Amino acid sequence: MSTESIDLTTISRTVASLAVGVVHTLERAVVGEAQMRTARGNAWEAVCADRARADQRAELDRIVAELTANRDPRPMG
Repeated sequence: MSTESIDLTTISRTVASLAVGVVHTLERAVVGEAQMRTARGNAWEAVCADRARADQRAELDRIVAELTANRDPRPMG
């Protein structure tokens, strides 16, 4: 009787593929179809985050410009 251990390299591609399918199906069942993460969903979230950061930068630029315009030109001291 052999005492060799079985490692990941001995698992056939078919078994690994079936395991991935089971995990994928289980994820759909647990989190639901609408909650599945997709590349398209991830990309859209990144676009929205970029837009939000751009809006925040624009608002900060507006505030700084307003403060600069209202600043007393006389030196302090």
